[in-house]
Amino acid sequence: MTDFLKWNKEFRAQNLYAFNGNINGLLWLKVRAVCRSKQLKQFIKANGIELSTTKITEQNKELFDILESLPNAMQLLNDFLNDHEHEWYKSLGINEDQLKNDLYRVHHYVWGGNQNNSLDKHLVSKYVKVISNYDELVSKQSEIADNAWNYVQTSWYNNWTSYLIECLFKRHRKVISAVGEIKSVDFFINDNPIDLKVTFFPNQYMDEKLKTKLGEKEISWLKKKAKENNIIFDSKQTESQQIYTISEKLLEIGRKDVISELNNKRKEVIHEAQKNEIELMTWLYTHQGEMRFGAENRLFVILIDVNDISQSWKMKRAFSLIEPKIENYLDNFTDTSLKKIDFEFKGNSYSSLADVIFIVKE
Repeated sequence: MTDFLKWNKEFRAQNLYAFNGNINGLLWLKVRAVCRSKQLKQFIKANGIELSTTKITEQNKELFDILESLPNAMQLLNDFLNDHEHEWYKSLGINEDQLKNDLYRVHHYVWGGNQNNSLDKHLVSKYVKVISNYDELVSKQSEIADNAWNYVQTSWYNNWTSYLIECLFKRHRKVISAVGEIKSVDFFINDNPIDLKVTFFPNQYMDEKLKTKLGEKEISWLKKKAKENNIIFDSKQTESQQIYTISEKLLEIGRKDVISELNNKRKEVIHEAQKNEIELMTWLYTHQGEMRFGAENRLFVILIDVNDISQSWKMKRAFSLIEPKIENYLDNFTDTSLKKIDFEFKGNSYSSLADVIFIVKE
C-alpha cells in the first residue's frame, strides 16, 4: 500500500489521531487542502509542477507522490496556504466591517421548525402530510413564510459569525489555513490539524448536571415551586414553555429568590465545567449527532452569557470579547495545549486531541 492510500484509508476511517505528530500524515492533509480545482491550479502554476492526470482525485494522489520526494515540499505548501488571497471566500468580496454591523440587525434567534432537521422535512411533516384541506393549507401561508424566514435568518447569522470567528484564528502567525476547506480540518495551529467548533453551552449537559444538583429535573423542581406558590400553568405546553411560564409567574409574585437559586445552580454547572474541561469535551464528542460525527482534533469555542443562557447567541457577534480571548489563546499555545480525549461512539473507540476556549459574559 502506498503512503497516499495509507493516509487516505486512515482519513476515511475517522482515525484522525494517526495524523498527529506524523510529518507524512501532515503532508497528506496539506496536499488535500490545496486539491480543490481553483486552488490546485494556482498551486501547481506557482510552483512549476505539471500533472499528467485530469481528475481531481487522481491529481490529489499524483501531487502527493511528487511532493513526498521534494525536501522543500512542506515549505511550498505552507507558503501557499499562508497567502490569504487563495482563500475560497476572497472571490466574494466580503466587506467585514459592514458584515459586523449587519449582524446587529438580527433581533431574535429562532429556528424555523426544527434546528436538527432540514427545513423541507419540517414543512413536509407539519403541513404537507397532515393537512388535507386546501383552504386550511392556504390559511397557513403566513406561518410557513415566517418559518422559512426564521430558518434562513438564523442560518445566515450562524454562518457569518462562524466565518468571522474563524478568520480571527487564520490571521494569527501560528495558524495556517486549510484554504480548500477540507472535511475535518479548518486550519493548522503549529502544524496541529484543527476542526473549529463554535457553540453555546450544551443544554443537555446543563440539564444533566442540574438534575444532580436539584435532585430532579429542572421542570419537576419548578413545578413543585409553582404548586407551593399556587401558580397555574398549562402542563400540555412544551417543557421549555412551561419553564418560561412558571419562571415569569414566580417573578411576578416576588419570588425572585426561587429564580436566583436556580440561576446560581446554573452558574455552578458552568464554573465546574470550566474546571473540568476534559469531562465536558469528552461529553461533546460522545453526544454529537450521528450525521455529523467526527473524531478529528477539535478546538471548541463555547460562548456563555452566565446571567441569561438563552441570550448567549448574541455573543457570536461580540467581537470585543471574542477577539482578545482568541489572540491570548494563540499567543500562549504550546505543544501541550491540546489534551487527549478518549471516547466511544456507537460501540467504537476513538482518540482525539482537543481544547476549549470559554468566552463568558458575567
